[in-house]
Amino acid sequence: MTSDKTPTVKAPKDPYRWSALGFIAPGVLFVAVLLYLPLLWTTFLSLTEYNGLGDPEWVGVENYVEMFDDPQFLGSVFNTLLWVVGTLLVPVGIGLGVALLTWNLAGGSWLRLPFLIPYALSGIGVAVIWSFILGGDGALDQALAAFGIVDTPRWLVDAPLNTVVMILATAWQGVGVNALLFTIGLQSIPKEPLEAARMDGATGLRLFRSILWPMLRPLTAVVVGLSIVASLKTFDIVQGMTKGGPGRESETLALTMYKETFVNSEYGLGSAIAVFLTVVTLAAAILYLREQLSRKHEA
Repeated sequence: MTSDKTPTVKAPKDPYRWSALGFIAPGVLFVAVLLYLPLLWTTFLSLTEYNGLGDPEWVGVENYVEMFDDPQFLGSVFNTLLWVVGTLLVPVGIGLGVALLTWNLAGGSWLRLPFLIPYALSGIGVAVIWSFILGGDGALDQALAAFGIVDTPRWLVDAPLNTVVMILATAWQGVGVNALLFTIGLQSIPKEPLEAARMDGATGLRLFRSILWPMLRPLTAVVVGLSIVASLKTFDIVQGMTKGGPGRESETLALTMYKETFVNSEYGLGSAIAVFLTVVTLAAAILYLREQLSRKHEA
């Protein structure tokens, strides 16, 4: 008589398990120390009143209530949204245009080079250059005066004009790298679909809409996602060109967070703004990626 019970066979232990954990542990510890612990500490400070001295005093959500009641904070939110829209329309849009115009040309890489050089500059470097151009009686005003135009706008003083020109300065820096990324995407497109579409008479806008744009969608998702995250964290160019002025008219959320924390010594309020900015950035990234993935599954 045979037994119906099947003997249990234990899986052999992986001799490399502890070695693998040993290789992973330093990276996990590094991320925990430099990312998660500061985030937890910032979240705790956002619920306290703290000026950098003594012990934090627990106040609950008072900092968040004060933050949303402050018209200056709401102005910073509006300016940050302008940056998001502007950096999507201008540097990404122009970068795509430059890539489309040069990717199939002989010597196209040399034509893209002048657009790429500004990307090597720091944000403060870009701010210094464009402050020289757009400042009062700056290079642009003097050039316009040579043509008899003397009543020029106050580029870095009047809002929201100052935000618009700073977005253009950022575009000057970012067009080149976007053009490079889109060119890489265009060069990776197989030649067969393009040749078949051209044989069917697809050229210009029709070729772009039917063939090029659908095949560029995976790369476009990366470029747009990076642009959204970068625009939400805009700080250096605004600080270098207007310092958020006049008054606080051109502040972004990152600059407001900096001023409340390190200028006004309101560490609790500054931490609340930092937490809000982190949540908005994560939400924007997650929503955008979910939409892109859903489109990919539908296709």
